[in-house]
Amino acid sequence: MVLAWLWLLCLSVPQAAPEVPPAELHLEVPENYGGNLPLYLAKLPLPHMEVGGQIMLAADLGVAAESPFAVEAESGFLLVTRVLDREEQAEYRLQVTLEAEDRRVLWGPQPVTVRVKDENDQASGHQATATVKISVVENTWTPLEPVHLAENLKVPYPHHLAQVHWSGDAVSYHLESHPPGPFDVDMEGKLYVTSELDREVQAEYVLQVQAQNSHGEDYTEPLELQVVVMDENDNAPVCPLPGPPISISELSPPGTVVTTLSAEDADAPGSPNSHIVYQLLSPEPEEGARGRAFQLDPASGSLSLGDVPLQAGQNLLLQVLAIDLAGAEEGLNSTCEVEVKVTDVNNHAPEFTTSQIGPVNLPEDTEPGTLVATLTATDADLEPDFRRMDFAIEAGDADGTFGLDWEPDSDHVQLLLRKNLSYEAAPSHTVVVVVRNVMELVGPSPAPASTATVTVLVQKAAPPPRLEQESYEANVPVNTPAGSFLLTIQPVEAWSKALRFSLVNDSEGWLCIQKVSGQVHTARSLQGAQPGGSYTVLVVAQDAEEPRLRASAALVIHFLNAPPARAMPLSPMLTRHLCTPRQDQGVLVSGPGEDPNVASGHSLYSFALGPNPTVQRDWRLRPLNGSHAFLTLALHWVEPGEHMVPVVVSHDTQVWQFSVPVVVCRCNTEGQCMRKVGRMKGMPTKVSAVGILVGTLAAIGFFLILIFTHMALARKKDLDQPADSVPLKAAV
Repeated sequence: MVLAWLWLLCLSVPQAAPEVPPAELHLEVPENYGGNLPLYLAKLPLPHMEVGGQIMLAADLGVAAESPFAVEAESGFLLVTRVLDREEQAEYRLQVTLEAEDRRVLWGPQPVTVRVKDENDQASGHQATATVKISVVENTWTPLEPVHLAENLKVPYPHHLAQVHWSGDAVSYHLESHPPGPFDVDMEGKLYVTSELDREVQAEYVLQVQAQNSHGEDYTEPLELQVVVMDENDNAPVCPLPGPPISISELSPPGTVVTTLSAEDADAPGSPNSHIVYQLLSPEPEEGARGRAFQLDPASGSLSLGDVPLQAGQNLLLQVLAIDLAGAEEGLNSTCEVEVKVTDVNNHAPEFTTSQIGPVNLPEDTEPGTLVATLTATDADLEPDFRRMDFAIEAGDADGTFGLDWEPDSDHVQLLLRKNLSYEAAPSHTVVVVVRNVMELVGPSPAPASTATVTVLVQKAAPPPRLEQESYEANVPVNTPAGSFLLTIQPVEAWSKALRFSLVNDSEGWLCIQKVSGQVHTARSLQGAQPGGSYTVLVVAQDAEEPRLRASAALVIHFLNAPPARAMPLSPMLTRHLCTPRQDQGVLVSGPGEDPNVASGHSLYSFALGPNPTVQRDWRLRPLNGSHAFLTLALHWVEPGEHMVPVVVSHDTQVWQFSVPVVVCRCNTEGQCMRKVGRMKGMPTKVSAVGILVGTLAAIGFFLILIFTHMALARKKDLDQPADSVPLKAAV
């Protein structure tokens, strides 16, 4: 019976455990089995059990009440737990699955068909005998010692590790690695590693070697071999990923911890290969500095502030070297970076850029609201909130004569006059203005520059100027040309200072006034003016040195009908010359000489330049008396040549315009025109002079040629005479 069970077990054990469920598995069990129970039928190809996995067995029991089958969870063997009777049920259909706790199928289903083998159990008198031969041999299937194998081992592969030996015959070896690894076993039981190992991928393997017969059945329990992968320093420290900048206050004391570096090394924990030390590379101390801004603990990686103070607004990039092998020269290293941002604190008080202003002179009649002075302050802090300022008058303004005005975020303040000044009450004021931070100041108290002193001197008010008339009127014909003189605005004789005149509300632009003299002229033709109408403008006279001192008067122009034109007898206008660059010269322009009104002294002529802007820019016309005017150059330089200067002469309601011919020329030192001189009579021209010169030079050359030719012929004649005919020199 035992031999039959062994034969059945050999047939039922599969040769290899496939990774995926095979087709239906067929097994056979003898009925009325008399051996030990449970009976192992076959090892199912179950995968590695997950935590929480559960083997589920479903059976078609037929008429049986309980299933006689079970699956051993540890080994994966299918078991029969009791004796089977073929006559009761000849075949069983089973289904095995591996399920998770949530009923999710992890493996299977695996169909299994178990057939009950018949034996002669219904007749008596049958029996069988068998002879069992048992041989006792030495047990060579002994446990193996752990193998320590270096990672990244540079040897020829496959590399021998150990050897197992089953003392029986007909044995084959099968190797399983947990987890799977590069290992193999040959037919002689020698174990090999087939490629380099990496401890950081897998630090330890468990190899199971099985001794099997020709049917793939295990002779006994497998041997286990533990393979430990030894570490070597093949991984450099890995710096932590850079995060946001670390903010440090500019007033943080030395020793303040900024951060602690924690680099990681994938080599074996606790070994020298993963022992990391740190070294600060940058920033390096500045030349001549006695300390450093940062300190680093090489063992812990703690980065703290040094004894060199930081400045607000600095953005510093620190580089730290992480070295394994405890910093040995052959250690691997990586550079870690830490970004530090120095934040601002309100440790600077605002200060005025100028601490003394004035003296500022203010007349006692200065209107309230007038700007006295503008004070500007600065704050060395960076944050806008820390630079917000508050201003106040600290001293010198007990009665509220002055006030301050500023915008909320402004760095300057205006000192304004709030009340009327009185020279008799206070001839001077000394106003002290203070500036403070809106937010609380950290550190020292404000410096003396946080105050500014404004000195104000009060001046007695001077009386304004007065004009001769409170209002002026003039009658002007509607055909009066541009540039015509109308009247002169003058102050009373008691006013001795210079005035500057201007017109206000000259909406039509018909009039103009000379700033200094106060003479009013027509600026352009009175186009659009109607006889009988009037035109009112305001004349303003201001003190040249103190414009606030002013006087004004209304000027009313009454428009008259245009008088009939009549010929104006003019004095003969001789052409005159003026020097350029300008000299103290002029041309006398006279009015009509036969006008009986002028002869009788009833009225005078008025002279003005024509309306051409170029003429008014280049020339000046000053009246001398009632019948003559003086024409001069207005510019320092006028282009030389003959100029026709238009002049407008008006007399009562009559107006004439004529041109004065003037020759502008360059003058000599005596003020006389330098005129271009023509060719004198009888004088040769340039061409004839050149011809005479060339002819003279040709004649001289001809005579020189004759002379030198004669001398050459005479010398040749002397050389041709015999030697005895040459006279001897007289003896000395």
